[in-house]
Amino acid sequence: MKTIGLTFLTILLATAFTVVIDLETKLLLNDKVELKVPKDFDIMSEELMQLKYPSERRPTLVYSNESGGINVALNLTQSPASQQLIPVYKDNFVRTFKNLYPSAEWKDSGVKTIDGRKVGYLELITPAIDTEIYNLMFFTDLDGQLLLCTFNCTRKSIEEWTPTAKEIMNSLKIKKTGP
Repeated sequence: MKTIGLTFLTILLATAFTVVIDLETKLLLNDKVELKVPKDFDIMSEELMQLKYPSERRPTLVYSNESGGINVALNLTQSPASQQLIPVYKDNFVRTFKNLYPSAEWKDSGVKTIDGRKVGYLELITPAIDTEIYNLMFFTDLDGQLLLCTFNCTRKSIEEWTPTAKEIMNSLKIKKTGP
């Protein structure tokens, strides 16, 4: 009986400290992409995007929390892509990130099927100026171009946000376009 009581108490305490992050489904990029995004995230202003992503290859669209420290970004690139190229892109991204961030802590990478489509992904923690950044990057093709999606947050938010990041990735749906 004592064991059952302790088990119940442990479960009760664990669930009491579990943060539930409400997600809502959004239609994005001219209604061609469906993705869950945290309800309390807003579209990042152009000014903040220019500060946070100084290169001209900044994302097409960024949803962010109030502080700008947790983001869901989408970028429809000019790079040609197809379902057959997703594993090739995954291998290239892994190589590139390993060269750019040799000290990165790799969590996972691969290609999985989401809503019937091949989606490549990289999950890693990269160094930043004053912290480390958790990144879940996932990508597929859209209208013959590479669609890159990224979830990122600081090291201190990893425990709380990793399950949500994966839920966001697994919610990706590409709407059929053309014949």
